[in-house]
Amino acid sequence: MKRRSLLLSGLGGAGALLVGWGMLPMRSRMGSADTLPVVDGQVGLNGWIKMTSDGDVMLAMPRSEMGQGVHTALAMIAAEELDVPLSKVRLVQAGHDALYGNVVSFVEMLPFHPSEREPGSETRTLATAQWVVSKLARELGINVTGGSSSVSDMWDVLRLAAATARAQLVNAASLQWKLPAAELAVKDGVVSHSSGTSAHYGQLSKMAASTRPGDVKTKDPVEWKLIGTAAPRTDLPAKIDGSAKFGIDIREPGQLYAVVRHCPCLRGGVGRVSADAAMKLPGVERVVRLSSYGGSTEGMAVVGRTSWHAMQGARALDIDWRAPAAGAPNTKAIMAALEATARKAAKEDGGFSFYSRGSLKDAQQSAARKFEAVYRAPYLAHATMEPINCTAQVKDGKVTVWAPTQVPGIARAIAAQVAGVADEAVTVHVTYLGGGFGRRLDVDFVGQAVRVAIETNGRPVQLLWPREEDLTHDFYRPAGVAVMQASFDAQGDVTGLAITSAGDAITPRWIERTLPNLAGPVDAPDKTVNDGLFDLPYGIPNERIAHVATHSGVPIGYWRSVGHSHNAFFSECFIDELAHESKQDPVAYRLSLLKDMPRHAAVLGLARDKSGWGTPLPAGRARGVALHESFGSIVAEVVEVSIESGAPKVHRVVCAADIGTVINPGIVAQQMEGAIVFGLTAALYGRVDIEQGAVQQTNFPNYPMVKLAQTPVIETHLVPSTRAPAGAGEPGTPPLAPALANALFALTGRRMRDLPLC
Repeated sequence: MKRRSLLLSGLGGAGALLVGWGMLPMRSRMGSADTLPVVDGQVGLNGWIKMTSDGDVMLAMPRSEMGQGVHTALAMIAAEELDVPLSKVRLVQAGHDALYGNVVSFVEMLPFHPSEREPGSETRTLATAQWVVSKLARELGINVTGGSSSVSDMWDVLRLAAATARAQLVNAASLQWKLPAAELAVKDGVVSHSSGTSAHYGQLSKMAASTRPGDVKTKDPVEWKLIGTAAPRTDLPAKIDGSAKFGIDIREPGQLYAVVRHCPCLRGGVGRVSADAAMKLPGVERVVRLSSYGGSTEGMAVVGRTSWHAMQGARALDIDWRAPAAGAPNTKAIMAALEATARKAAKEDGGFSFYSRGSLKDAQQSAARKFEAVYRAPYLAHATMEPINCTAQVKDGKVTVWAPTQVPGIARAIAAQVAGVADEAVTVHVTYLGGGFGRRLDVDFVGQAVRVAIETNGRPVQLLWPREEDLTHDFYRPAGVAVMQASFDAQGDVTGLAITSAGDAITPRWIERTLPNLAGPVDAPDKTVNDGLFDLPYGIPNERIAHVATHSGVPIGYWRSVGHSHNAFFSECFIDELAHESKQDPVAYRLSLLKDMPRHAAVLGLARDKSGWGTPLPAGRARGVALHESFGSIVAEVVEVSIESGAPKVHRVVCAADIGTVINPGIVAQQMEGAIVFGLTAALYGRVDIEQGAVQQTNFPNYPMVKLAQTPVIETHLVPSTRAPAGAGEPGTPPLAPALANALFALTGRRMRDLPLC
């Protein structure tokens, strides 16, 4: 049994049955016409598409919109194959049928052992291997918006569903008019014949629903009219005029509001509570004790007529908090332990070996020179702009939830568990998300909202977390330490590379708290902690990439680009150090190691050319570069930096990317810009400190964001590609920190190996 198969089957033993999604016929992902509820004369053509009488397309949407533009991109795919204007596509929230369970994004988070990379082949991650956790997807209807996979996961199925619907409609016209289908043309949702006969889709839909076309072929790229254009975002008008509904915008008849207070100490609890002062305040309705739902810290919620009343009541509670039984986390101690662990494993070839090739020991023993550096990254909070919130109503044995969530199926499962009802008794309405970044892959706030709603006698209640609760009770990006070791031969060439990292494993902790129907603890090697290290593209002949999974007790979760977010900093700064040790230009040195990786070399070359790499800069400025692949996309960034008032000032970021087929270049540019600003905030300021179990960063004054005046000029350049689409939401973040750190080294001569850089 191959090692990878063994690990996958081991995870299956923990409650997840793994099957190859690629083995299932694509048509099985289309579903039947009755999968989507049909109302008001709408006609279902398959599980993804139904038509209205006036020819509008109703497209099932199982992915959450959190600013990444996925609703527009997926609508464009359907509109292209249907030959309708984008304005004719309307979105309806998909149900919890397994049809809509996406596999790539969920599997991207699973533990696995990557397959060996053969010389000359391109790096392939599990994001490109189509595995599905069938038990979870079928029983919970898991729809994950994450892993930058929404477009890549739905690319084939949406095109086929739309092309099939188009063929059915043309078939209906052919039967109705008694004309060969080959003589019919489609434009803007109208089927026509040269004789002048025509009908729009709505007029043909009833007959189309009963037809079964033969072989269906999706369009060739040369036929595309919409894909590849910068079409306006479909969610833009509502977000401009204020009609867009985010979670915090929900207003239902009789709605109440609740504000939470958690134990200040992570993993602590609630002791004695005096609610007298709170209940005497005007507008305060009740006080509710909160247990740990989905991994949340225990706390209290105060219900009021408005959020202001609830907030004042929460502040008035007199609570004796209980310290955690196992001791309080402390980041200084954790970081010291991580470094000691990584150093010990590096010395003893310890840790889980995610990737190895050649004979590293021989390279090390015969080395003319060795070089070592230790890199460190801190815990990070998500700090989404929309505070954590959820609205819930429990009435007549039914539960209704309005939630800004990335996982509606899991949200439904925890709502049912807390309310003590069957999953089928829960309705989840997914709102717009005011930022997700992985935080809303957890559903702790959903469980809390349902618990409070049980106490409000059938009235809906909106649960809110003040910013202080959000920052001090997040599921943080894990801290990490990496020991980087290189061996040089007598000619100065790198012959060996060893990377040994240490940090908490995310996926086992997420599964334990998020999927309560899985029995027992889940412990297996977690690829997310090693993403971006085991699949380095550089042609170094002897390598060993290993990780030691730790368990610090700090609540951790998925953070935008996950392990790539700090592993790119480790690897790309170290590659820059090797270029410096070799006395070579950083770009030229990387290209010399990318002879067998043409896509990576092309992206780096584009960034070099567009940034003017090597050309003179104004006095006091320098450039730095980084190249990284994540979520199937390759991104290179060049950063221009100076020092002003003793702090780095980034003037310009040039981003080059190969993300495969581009659905909407305007949205991709927006995604890269957002990812770069997100990464710049983390690189300059991002840090969570914990003392005696209490997080010290409580609001934006001590957890700052990059402001508009600090935002650099950002240019995005895309490599033309006919490959299937890859990720766009996260790949722009990982290269930013190393490119900035490398630029600061070029400017100051000081190598910075710890984040943040300020």
